[in-house]
Amino acid sequence: MSDEVEPGFVRVRLDLSYDGAGFSGWAKQAGGRRTVQGEIEDALRTVTRSRRTYDLTVAGRTDAGVHARGQVAHVDLEREVWAEHHPKLLKRLAGRLPRDVRVWALREAPSGFNARFSAVWRRYAYRVTDNPGGVDPLLRGHVLWHDWPLDVDAMNEAARGLLGEHDFAAYCKKREGATTIRTLQELSLVRGDDGIITATVRADAFCHNMVRSLIGALLFVGDGHRTPEWPAKVLAAGVRDSAVHVVRPHGLTLEEVGYPADDMLAARNLEARNKRTLPGSGCC
Repeated sequence: MSDEVEPGFVRVRLDLSYDGAGFSGWAKQAGGRRTVQGEIEDALRTVTRSRRTYDLTVAGRTDAGVHARGQVAHVDLEREVWAEHHPKLLKRLAGRLPRDVRVWALREAPSGFNARFSAVWRRYAYRVTDNPGGVDPLLRGHVLWHDWPLDVDAMNEAARGLLGEHDFAAYCKKREGATTIRTLQELSLVRGDDGIITATVRADAFCHNMVRSLIGALLFVGDGHRTPEWPAKVLAAGVRDSAVHVVRPHGLTLEEVGYPADDMLAARNLEARNKRTLPGSGCC
């Protein structure tokens, strides 16, 4: 599948962040719901004084309530529009966008770049506290309170059994025609001096609800309701387990998106579009 930029257009990379509390997720939706994509596209149309809407492509669509610190998107603009507006575009967007979403950088993307398909990994953080007193009021929109003491060592032991390339159907909300095969590159948890436990989750890509389901399983291990072997057994079974809860979205933040060197962008773009199968899996 070709991803060539149309003649007369330039592809622009946007680096951005947002507080997800006030949004119904990233993607535009029917019914007038407020979304990150909708806010940025509206602002872009306004500050460039354009009659048309320029559609954004994002590295990873976040659900309602999920935050982002290192989100990446791209947009194709007419070359004349980019030439006229780019010196002041960042500042004008800052003046037009609501305070819960910011664009930090705008630059012409290298050849072959696609914010979604050129990415080689996405890194999320999920933050939770088991402090008996609850969550610091100043952090309540970004940290989950778990009202059982958590054993971080047991959670890390369980996490190691989930690493690698697997079919994560047991931890994903299935979407028609989409694969649930992913490579989980990192899943580790650290308790900070403030008592907040931060889970770092990095993979080549994520399917719907995957991160929050994984965290839900690890919390059950951490509070002693399940053994460290249980999450891997759920994974191997390949079906949703009613004991795996999708934890609340506000503890989750997209921290960073990784891309290969510029000369590898186009190849990664094509590779990522191929539907994946596990080694040795048959067609029937």
